[in-house]
Amino acid sequence: MSDPFRSQLRALPDFPLELPDFDPDAAPADPVELFRRWLDEALAAGVQQPHACSLATADSNGQPSARMLILKNIDDDGWHFATSRTSRKGRELAVNPRAALNFYWPQQGRQIRVAGRVIELSEEASAADWHARPAADGTDNPDWQLYAVSPQEIEFWQARHDRRHMRHFYGAGPESGRVNGG
Repeated sequence: MSDPFRSQLRALPDFPLELPDFDPDAAPADPVELFRRWLDEALAAGVQQPHACSLATADSNGQPSARMLILKNIDDDGWHFATSRTSRKGRELAVNPRAALNFYWPQQGRQIRVAGRVIELSEEASAADWHARPAADGTDNPDWQLYAVSPQEIEFWQARHDRRHMRHFYGAGPESGRVNGG
């Protein structure tokens, strides 16, 4: 029996005809440098909101949830994002301070996944982030929290038309430095 919805999904195009090349052997030792390079290439290619990413968290029972947000910065603390401590993600991070970020740039067939422990940044940094928001209007928000994902692993993924997609890993664990198709 034919499933029209499944057929419709299977008929959708995967990636644009032109995809950037990626040579993992030429990747810098610092994953932040590679991220910034890919971000600059995404901007040059006209990718809208390339700083938008999904954030996946899990509650105390391991029930996952994900949502989109904006990357605020990357520094020695990690990859910054912010939310209210009373939001679902804030409550989940309070009981399970681990998360994953995923950036997806379909026009380039690229994804970047960052996973690790989450730390709360200072009250001063959180207040400064709140006041830098366009809609803050000089108000304070004591529940606003700036967080940083301290990566334990970072994966760069480049699509290829031959379906031998490239993966490049940074971090601890069995996949560190591994490059493969798929």
